[in-house]
Amino acid sequence: MARLSRLPTLINAAPRAVGYSTPAAAERARDKARWQANSLRALYSQKRWRALRLVILDRDLWTCLQTGVLLTGKAPAPHSAVVDHIVPHRGSLALFWDPANLQSVSKEYHDTEKQRIEAATRARI
Repeated sequence: MARLSRLPTLINAAPRAVGYSTPAAAERARDKARWQANSLRALYSQKRWRALRLVILDRDLWTCLQTGVLLTGKAPAPHSAVVDHIVPHRGSLALFWDPANLQSVSKEYHDTEKQRIEAATRARI
């Protein structure tokens, strides 16, 4: 019988919520652990990504293409700007950097409806 070799690393990737002063502090710790565990997330820290993000926001006139709201908030406000990959890149650098695959959306849309759509897509695969 095959042994599960990656399971312990996946379980230990995100810290438990016990021992943190607030739920928000626990969430920040989990986000930090997820960020460090995924090497692709480092792409979002690059100067090239920040420049491309501004190009996309200017192209889309700082408007959410899905809901039509102006992206005037500062993160983590619901109407803050998020540049979203239309087709999830799943590690493909060509899709990651393709301006035609990027759209401006609000944080509220990205964190709710877009996540539901992607979860449903993953469930069908």
